[in-house]
Amino acid sequence: MKSFYIKLSEINDVYTLVNTLVAYEGEVDLESGRYKVDGKSLLGIFSLDLRKPIKLTYHNDNADALIVALGKFIVDAPEA
Repeated sequence: MKSFYIKLSEINDVYTLVNTLVAYEGEVDLESGRYKVDGKSLLGIFSLDLRKPIKLTYHNDNADALIVALGKFIVDAPEA
C-alpha cells in the first residue's frame, strides 16, 4: 500500500486520472476531508472538493509504475 497527494486542476485531469488508474491492478482510494471514494469512479471523484490536494492510496505492493504515470499530478502533503 502506498499513499501520496495529488492535485486535479481541471476537468480533463479527472478523466486522465481515471483512465490511468483503470489500467492498473489493485484498488485505489481517494480521500478529501472525511470523504473517501473509489479512485476509479468519475462520479466519486467529482463528489470531492477538488480545490485542495487529495490523498490517493493505492492498495498494491508495486506502486512505482503508477507513481511515474501520475507524476504530473503529485504534490507535497498539505499542511494540517
